[in-house]
Amino acid sequence: MGGRRRASEHPCLVVCPPGLEDLVVEELLALGARPERTGRGSVSVGLTTRLLYAANLFLRCATRVLVRIDRFTVRSFADLERRITAIDWSPWLPEDTVPRFRVTTRHSRLWHDGAVAERFSIAFATGSGQAGSRSGHETVRGDEGTGPLVVVRAVDDRFVVSVDASGPPLHERGWRQAIAKAPLRESVAAGLLASAGWDPSSPLVDPMCGSGTIAIEAALLAAGVPAAADRDLALRAWPSFEPGTWASVSADARLLQVEAPVPDGSDSPRIVAADRDAGAIEAARSNAERAGVADRIEFRVAPVSNLEPPTGIASRGVPGLLATNPPWGGRVGGGDLRNLYATLGNVAVQRLSGWEIGLLVADRSLARQVRTGLGERLHLELGGRSAHWLVGRLSS
Repeated sequence: MGGRRRASEHPCLVVCPPGLEDLVVEELLALGARPERTGRGSVSVGLTTRLLYAANLFLRCATRVLVRIDRFTVRSFADLERRITAIDWSPWLPEDTVPRFRVTTRHSRLWHDGAVAERFSIAFATGSGQAGSRSGHETVRGDEGTGPLVVVRAVDDRFVVSVDASGPPLHERGWRQAIAKAPLRESVAAGLLASAGWDPSSPLVDPMCGSGTIAIEAALLAAGVPAAADRDLALRAWPSFEPGTWASVSADARLLQVEAPVPDGSDSPRIVAADRDAGAIEAARSNAERAGVADRIEFRVAPVSNLEPPTGIASRGVPGLLATNPPWGGRVGGGDLRNLYATLGNVAVQRLSGWEIGLLVADRSLARQVRTGLGERLHLELGGRSAHWLVGRLSS
């Protein structure tokens, strides 16, 4: 994968939820980048300035993009302080900024994360050189504050210093304010759709939609809306920010939206968000309105037993995808989860024959209540728990 990096490229690390690395690689390749290697929850890649901007704007499965600005090996705090003051911060941090330093160390002599972060804060504030003296500014200890994020990682005394190009995590699209139980990250929802091979021109049903994340992410994809549309990315505050390059990337984003099919009233929505909880549907509808895609989604207050395809295509026999994140544990409305999953399987086979079905589950034995023959597309870690995205075809 990849090859020799071009001189004009920035060495970057794209961070993502563990399990989505291969999908991030595919997204980067689609942008024209050449990923070099993957790690747990990350992809290393060289990005030109234009590709760096595009990655932050378009990547749907990423959490953030870090630009690696320095590497060094140190074994004492005195050496660390000297190396920090030698870093050229000027392209990345405005003169009056107070950054946050997020530090992780492993197998290093300088093993105390807090002490390393404090040295960075003090050395940065009192340093000289192209970054200028900041002795008159307040220092921030560690990862406190709201300033730009600098990520420091040390393994076996080898330090890598990176600046965050994204700002708030990229999965925070900005539309989700109403939250139902156990919300799914938007980046994970995008990964589920991508790994299932969902085509935005085909229908999609989520019969247990909660706050609507899967349906809304699908509608945004169908509308050609970039993942970070209307986001105030951290890179736009950099002294080295190139307005002309950003304008060019933004023009590409607008073109995608112009070319996306627009609902004209003659065709009913192809995406259904259903839930037995009226409060969840109210939350999902509010979120979709903020995202600007409410007209692309058909909302239903309905139990799983009332599962139906989108109204406009119910009689056309067009296959689509049933994608859902059902409850993972406990009891639902006084009933056992096995009954819920079995009902889902029975009704889906009867009414959506020929469709694909995708289930995000923590317990694979529950998925067997739906049907056999589901294959694992993704193995994820969500909220400290292992999760499986299982996909198969419904056939009677």
